[in-house]
This record gives sequence, C-alpha cells and structure tokens, in this order.
Amino acid sequence: MYICCVSNGVMKRRIFLKQTGLGLTGLLGLEVVFASSMPKDYVPLLELQDPFKKLKKHKQMVVLNDRPLNMEAQAHLLNDEVTPADKMFVRNNGITPEKIAVKDWQLVIEGESALNARSFTLDELKTTFDSYTYQLVLECGGNGRSEFNPPTKGNQWTIGAVSCPRWTGVRLRDVLERIGVKEDAVYLAYHSRDQHLSGDPKKEAISRGIPISKAMMDETLLAYQMNEEDLPLIHGQPLRLVVGGWPASASGKWLERLSIRNIVHDGAKMGGQAYRVPCENVAPGTVVPDEDMCIIESMPVKSLLTYPKSGALLENQKNIEIRGHAWAGELAVSAVHYSIDFGATWNVCHLSAPINRLAWQHFKAEIQFPKKGYYEVWVRARDQNGVDQPMILPGWNPKGYLNNACHRIAIKVV
Repeated sequence: MYICCVSNGVMKRRIFLKQTGLGLTGLLGLEVVFASSMPKDYVPLLELQDPFKKLKKHKQMVVLNDRPLNMEAQAHLLNDEVTPADKMFVRNNGITPEKIAVKDWQLVIEGESALNARSFTLDELKTTFDSYTYQLVLECGGNGRSEFNPPTKGNQWTIGAVSCPRWTGVRLRDVLERIGVKEDAVYLAYHSRDQHLSGDPKKEAISRGIPISKAMMDETLLAYQMNEEDLPLIHGQPLRLVVGGWPASASGKWLERLSIRNIVHDGAKMGGQAYRVPCENVAPGTVVPDEDMCIIESMPVKSLLTYPKSGALLENQKNIEIRGHAWAGELAVSAVHYSIDFGATWNVCHLSAPINRLAWQHFKAEIQFPKKGYYEVWVRARDQNGVDQPMILPGWNPKGYLNNACHRIAIKVV
C-alpha cells in the first residue's frame, strides 16, 4: 500500500479512497463506527484491500488526479510487448460511468453529412461487420508535460501515459460506408456516456473527432475488446474508438453517438487551445492567441526504455541487456540508438518490425560498461523520414503537449 506524495500530484491514499468513492466502508467491508472522530489523515490498522483492486490496476501505477481520475505507468511497468490492462494508463475528462447495461446499449450514427441515420446494438455491429485485431499505440498528447519550463497547466504526466494493447473491433470505415457519407463530409465526431465534471447533463465532458480521411483508414476501429477480453469499464466499455498514432483524446470511450460533420468538429475540447500547439514555434512562456493554434494530429517519434528500471545496480564486468519500445505516430521507426556517455557517441540497437502499422516497435541492445561508476543510458529513435528525437525538450507550447525528448535511465556499476 503505497500512495503518498501530494507535491507532485500523487494523492494521499486517504484522499484517494474518499474521493474515488471507494471510501473506508467499501475498503474494509464494514461500517467504520465513529469514523467522524478519526484524526485527519489517519489510516485504519485493518486496511486490508488494495485501493487499486477495484480498478484492476497494478499497485505501482501512479495516480495524478482523482476528479477526473487519471493515472500513468512507471516506465518499467511497460516492458511487456503487448500492454496488459492493469498497466495501461487512464485518461479521463469527465466522470466515469458507474455501470453500463451492455445489452441495452446502442450506437447512433447521424450528422449533416450522413446519407442515412441509424443505430446499432453491440450484437448488430459484431454480426453485421467483419472483425479485425490490431496492436495500436495510444499516447496522451500531454505525455511528458511535467518536464516543460515554464510549467504548463494540466495533468503532470511523466513518461507513462502510453500503451499498446491489442484491440478487436470493426472498422469504422465499414460502418460509415453502410450509413453512407456525403461528399461534403469533413470530420467524424464522437459523443460519449461520461458526465461533465459539473454534473450538468447539457454539457459534454469531451467531444472530439478526426478528419474523415483518418476515419477511413484500415486501423481506425470501433473496438469492443482489449487483449481478447471485453473492454474494462475504465477503458470505455462497451465500445470505444481506437485511433492509433494520434493523441489518445481522439479515441473516445463509452461511445453513444457518432456525427458525420461537414465542418471541423466544434465540440467540447476541440476549440481554444485544447489538444492544439502553436502553428509556428514560440518562445517559452509566450501567450498564443487561439487562432494561431493548430490541432494535433500524428504524434512525433519517441522511444521508452523499459528495462532495466532506472537506478539499477550492476556488478562490474557484467553485461546488461536494455529493452524498450519506439513509435512514431503515423510513421514507422527506422532506427534506435543508445548512448552511455551523455550523447557523445551512439550505438545502434536491434529494432524489430511493427506487428502491424501503428504498433510500437521493440528494441534491445547488449551493453558492457567500461568500469565502475555512475552511468546514464539514453535512447533516441528515428522515424522513416529521418527525423530524430530531440536530445532536449522540444519546442515549448502553452499546454505542454508533444514532449518527445530522449528517455534516460540511471545505472550504477559497483
């Protein structure tokens, strides 16, 4: 049981239990008599259950916020080639639905650029259309935000708001073609079951979308399974969009309605500065007008060291294998290099091909350190167009998006 550290956004366990609805009664399985008299921040002796058990999350996941609930993985938790559900980051903009009646659920598809409007039950989607399975990267646009200076507002993600599970569902394109799409169609927008934080039913927590061209790609799915199991509630049960290679905000959860639009969608968190960066580079701290901000589409090239864990101790003269993943939005990764001398020299890693388009690629390398001491291992990925990850923070932006600076881990050779 470990939740602590308020200063960096990780809430104390007591606050987490209270505000996520688990509460002391739910946690202990009994009414806590005289709970109102308990000292502030007191933790009962008989605290038997892990607060992550209800969410089915690994106990080393890090909670950044509770309203809405957001959590990320530490780098070493992401060592699996296929991200398991318990290690997948959680990004919410509103209040998670408490329960979904799957048998009564329907997806409505309409909009000014839809030739027809109709609804589908989950069974109808499964029986009407062919199913496909792809391993697809989802990464929050703000992953790495905590490193920007001047600091930017929002969840202070470090490096763990990324995942690459296997998703199973139907191609969005097949469904749209069944509905019929007018020639003036520009955007596909989603509308979801989660509630606005205010509780106002007239407000949507988030309603974003993607260009029709992206909606029509093979790998853009209406997914109902993750890693061969029904979607967990926290990840969008019973149906979600999965838009690989783009910021995860495009992959709406708890889908209730899709709108085929003849304009760039103007829903919640589509305008202003949400999920946008300056169209031109700006100096750190610059106030950028909304009209000079551009929507984020394909994510940049990036890599992550997942083994060993940063701070590892290694006996002198012993080799160690480093491992990790690399991805590049809509593109493939062409090379990954590592450095143990703070970027003075670089060595090539073995890099696997992606299992399918928009999946991350795995890299590894065998390293022998020359003598005892402190080292840092840096990794740098290159995309198919020859663009490398920056060694330092990329261009500052007001919302702290798209940090793809090289990942580093510490090694002590003793």
